[in-house]
Amino acid sequence: MIDVHKLKEEQLKLSEKIVLQDSFKQFDTLAGIDQSYSKNDVISSIVVCDAKTMEVIEKQTAVVPASFPYIPGFLAYRELPAMIEAFSKLKTQPNIIFVDGQGILHPRRCGLASHFGLVISRPTIGIAQSILIGNIEHGKVYVEKELRGFEMKTREHAKPIYISPGHFISCGTALKIVRESVRYPHKLPEPLHLAHREARREMNGK
Repeated sequence: MIDVHKLKEEQLKLSEKIVLQDSFKQFDTLAGIDQSYSKNDVISSIVVCDAKTMEVIEKQTAVVPASFPYIPGFLAYRELPAMIEAFSKLKTQPNIIFVDGQGILHPRRCGLASHFGLVISRPTIGIAQSILIGNIEHGKVYVEKELRGFEMKTREHAKPIYISPGHFISCGTALKIVRESVRYPHKLPEPLHLAHREARREMNGK
């Protein structure tokens, strides 16, 4: 039996440790990490790219049995084990990581990107396809007057993406880096697009 109340308390405690300030002055590498599923396995793929050219430097994948059900707002408990394993395989340590999930744009300010950033102690940015919470005003997403993220349309006729800082990065810098990392015709920042493709390829190959 999963004690959701206890997990909520844990997320609230973790949220107090999140740093919304840039922990870097410059960066050379960007990574994307995304998950897919095959039966009861979580497949996590991480792709590291050169920040300027988006050339792939390294990619790694991990497959871990899912030991936690899908519950909205608690995705980290399902996907983190595979993500940590994929990240630990890297020889290249990326400066900033795009995560397919929420950062602080989360009911308890601790979505998948924030939780992952806290665990690996690296700057992370959450990129989601929908929002769990918040009001959108002119592209900015507020939760009780606090700016938590942004709505961005990166491609014509495509649904927007939702950007929020995960850890060790400010709201403004997160938005700027995402904007600079999208490559036409893809909707997602290029490292995340590549990770998404890699995770799906692994899923289809199983």
